[in-house]
Amino acid sequence: MVPIQKFRDVQKLYAAMTDGKMEYVFYGAESQAEIHYAMAVKNNLYDALEYAGQVEEAAKSHRKEMKRKKEQRETSAEEDRKTPNTGEFLSGFWAEDRLIPSITVTIFFGSDKWDGPLSLFDMMDVSDPDVLACMDNYHVRLIAPAQMSDDEIMKFQSSLREVMLFIKYSKDREKLSKVLKDNEKRFREVERRAADVIEVITNAGIKYDESEEVVDVCQAIQEMRMESERDGERRGELKKAQEAARNFYNLGVDVERIAQGVGYAVETVKQWIGLAGDN
Repeated sequence: MVPIQKFRDVQKLYAAMTDGKMEYVFYGAESQAEIHYAMAVKNNLYDALEYAGQVEEAAKSHRKEMKRKKEQRETSAEEDRKTPNTGEFLSGFWAEDRLIPSITVTIFFGSDKWDGPLSLFDMMDVSDPDVLACMDNYHVRLIAPAQMSDDEIMKFQSSLREVMLFIKYSKDREKLSKVLKDNEKRFREVERRAADVIEVITNAGIKYDESEEVVDVCQAIQEMRMESERDGERRGELKKAQEAARNFYNLGVDVERIAQGVGYAVETVKQWIGLAGDN
């Protein structure tokens, strides 16, 4: 047997009052920057390991309690002490023990549609209903911005909302601009960690002061676009200067006079017209 150790990206214990009693659920989140084509197996393993861990913890707790009672001789009456039957003793899990449900959610931080399998059956080439009836399927619970409506994304109560919206429209400049405008208040106060996620995933060019706790994404995008436009203008001016230098040189104009006319150093102009290194 090969020991297996896996670590979830995020795991939280959720508690809710239902039917007059407290119920608990483990929620695990797996973050994916790329599509994982074996996600059903990966998540199924995480959930199985979680349940195996709960069984082991229950067994440890029972062993510890029985040892404590034996050492301290706290009870003398048989009804005051639980005596496990053979099955309970072998498994370490008693008949009245209960597992806490484990639910794993996959969050896909990509603007493309998830085209990977969303269940174990999707990963198999089996169609025989008799075979499938003997098997248990496992479904991937997926959060992917490209496959969610804006209304669904807006239900998030954390900065994940802005992250998902931005990623969803990151490849469509016109739609992204509209989203930023329609949700301007939210995007002007994005948590720094959320802004980092947006930048890493989309390479949007978001820049901010490291001392800032919240980031004005709208302003950052606007400044990035203005800088891009200025770069475009500079490249255009440079191209015009290079073309003018070559044309004047072909007309026999002296290199020094060309450099003075286009506003660049003589050595730079020489490089443009292929005279670099000449004396």
